[in-house]
Amino acid sequence: MITLRGFGKDYGDFTAVENIDLQIDAGEVFGFIGPNGAGKSTTIRFLATLLRATRGSGMVAGCDVMGDPVGVRQAVGYMPDNFGVYDGMRVWEFLDFFAVAYKIGRTERKQIIDNVLELLDLSHKKTDFVNGLSRGMKQRLCLAKTLVHDPPVLILDEPASGLDPRARVEVKALLKELRKMGKTILISSHILTELADCCTSIGIIERGQLLMHGPIDSVYQQIRRNRIVEIQFISGNEAGLSILRSSESLRSLEILPSRVVAELETDDEGLALLLEELIRAGVRMKSFNDRDPTLEDVFMTVTKGLVS
Repeated sequence: MITLRGFGKDYGDFTAVENIDLQIDAGEVFGFIGPNGAGKSTTIRFLATLLRATRGSGMVAGCDVMGDPVGVRQAVGYMPDNFGVYDGMRVWEFLDFFAVAYKIGRTERKQIIDNVLELLDLSHKKTDFVNGLSRGMKQRLCLAKTLVHDPPVLILDEPASGLDPRARVEVKALLKELRKMGKTILISSHILTELADCCTSIGIIERGQLLMHGPIDSVYQQIRRNRIVEIQFISGNEAGLSILRSSESLRSLEILPSRVVAELETDDEGLALLLEELIRAGVRMKSFNDRDPTLEDVFMTVTKGLVS
């Protein structure tokens, strides 16, 4: 559904994005991860036909990004990281403006606007002025305008930026609902927790380089060289710590007020043996949890050595 082949973008002598090859299949929610300035927005703006590539090519929904920009725009709902609003324009007028731009007929527009307002839980704001909405409501409205022409592909640049925790949860719920509707979604963010539970695949970009990409479970497995175990002791703390410290597989040990976090170079059998040893020593535990890697773990592992 989205393809990049050797995409790169230079600004004079500065290379914003190096040669990126990427394939995002239909129905995926692809998380584009990287810090500010990594090249996410440059790549997204190219896919949205807002800038030309220095080299390489791209395809969106079967349309060539540079050869058929009109076809791409019909297939894409693009949400920028910030957007302007017009003074004196009401919510329904804002959506009607974009529906007209997409050449949607007058008789269809009213029903389409009502439908997207209901989907985004904005029906009660239909006649409110846009510039009087809260930041969260404006973000929802911007997402609503990407949907008026029912595009198969959504490209969302930092959609939860600046939102409070409740609004971020609502945005993630909307993304999951849109995926159920069959949309292919590319979503960028530098806040990793925003993407952890709503993406099917991820790509990590840093300094213009796409360092790793693929299904999220596959990426986790690629970087999971060591196991992270969180233990909550009830009693026998010192004995438990002594056993951990004497383990040949121990790579790091963090003692926190409520738990101990141990990084171990081992496998399932090794963890089972460690648990048996703790129990035999009389150590009582509330929990012994083999923690899955987080996106933060993935990002720090993959970008190690690039950060100066």
